[in-house]
Amino acid sequence: MDTLLIKNIGLLATPAGRTARRGADQGDVRFLRNAWVRMEDGVIAAVGTGTPERPAGAEELDAEGRLVTPGLVDAHTHLIFGGWRQNELAMKLRGVPYLDILAQGGGILSTVRATRSAGQGELEDKARLALDEMLSFGTTTCEAKSGYGLDLDTELKQLRAIRALNESHPVDLVPTFLGAHALPEDYKADRTAYIRLLCEEMIPAAAEGLAEFCDVFCETGVFTAEESRTILEAGRRCGLAAKIHADEIDAIGGSRLAGELGAVSAEHLIVCPPEGIEAMARGGTVACLLPCTSFYLGAAFAPARDMIAAGVPVALATDFNPGSCPCLNMQLAMSLGCLKYRMTPEEVLTAATLNGAAAIGRADRTGSVEPGKAGDLVVWNAPDLEYVCYRLGSNLAGAVVKGGKIYRNEQGLVGPGGERHGKAH
Repeated sequence: MDTLLIKNIGLLATPAGRTARRGADQGDVRFLRNAWVRMEDGVIAAVGTGTPERPAGAEELDAEGRLVTPGLVDAHTHLIFGGWRQNELAMKLRGVPYLDILAQGGGILSTVRATRSAGQGELEDKARLALDEMLSFGTTTCEAKSGYGLDLDTELKQLRAIRALNESHPVDLVPTFLGAHALPEDYKADRTAYIRLLCEEMIPAAAEGLAEFCDVFCETGVFTAEESRTILEAGRRCGLAAKIHADEIDAIGGSRLAGELGAVSAEHLIVCPPEGIEAMARGGTVACLLPCTSFYLGAAFAPARDMIAAGVPVALATDFNPGSCPCLNMQLAMSLGCLKYRMTPEEVLTAATLNGAAAIGRADRTGSVEPGKAGDLVVWNAPDLEYVCYRLGSNLAGAVVKGGKIYRNEQGLVGPGGERHGKAH
């Protein structure tokens, strides 16, 4: 049996439970001082305070009086893509509208072309570097969407890359099919034909062991609420749970649809109206908010406080992608959650751990420091939770533990025993 004992924890902060926390309970975080955590074969076996017994042969990690929390869960990323779009930055600074950038060959369709031309190995190599960086910031589980193929072969290539990385990289990946990310150029004149392709060919293929969720971009100029319903219901018939990009620019009914369908999550929600919030509360939908995207685009910020007051569970994620948010730092999302959403550090911790896990169907196995959960933790270079949220932009993750193995120490990313890392089995 592989045993890891984390001792001398100054402050252990964690939400509790196996479902999303909502309302006042979102800020209900357990604090244990002078704590310890013991993991056996990658699973948390015991949590306590005081001086722990050291099992024979156990590896020890001395937290040296610092803060420990669950590993961070990034519940919304577009991890797999070809190319970058840094050339668009100067255009945006000059005030060139997005539709003009699109007309000049940029925007999402530029990424689609680059992703279609890249081999699966090339996509994996690029995403592996991103996962290394995410792990260094304390992210131990993340969702990864397809959506930069917009054709059957490339969408499946993205999902196969996600599967391969999940098997080889310490960070656990949860795959989402997002073929309904945009209309491909060759279907602009016949959107019905593309929706039929999605429902009859692409979704069934993605559901053959490659994806767990079906997502759709419900937005003006992309997919209407009724088109989104058609796509998500097709996903459900194939066993894929529903997610939806909703109310990012215009409130066209995406959040209401999420609540009606009981979608696992609705994402973005910058302009979510009161009726959408009410629908999500009734439907048990997690609001997955993306503050780094609002910051990067200079957009408004989602009404997180209204959602919490209405009993909608709120999660935070990065929205890592090459266009609207080239950021994969969950610590920055947490700081912005306090500064822009006016969430408390306790609410933010829940949003970045347990509620994030609930948004991707993983709350039963990660997102909190409790016996029976995965041994995913961060030892912070911080004395308390407030300090993590307060230190804007600094990487305060001192040690990162994934599945009971130490994958980051003070010197950077390592594997169990000190070698370069790979998935621990």
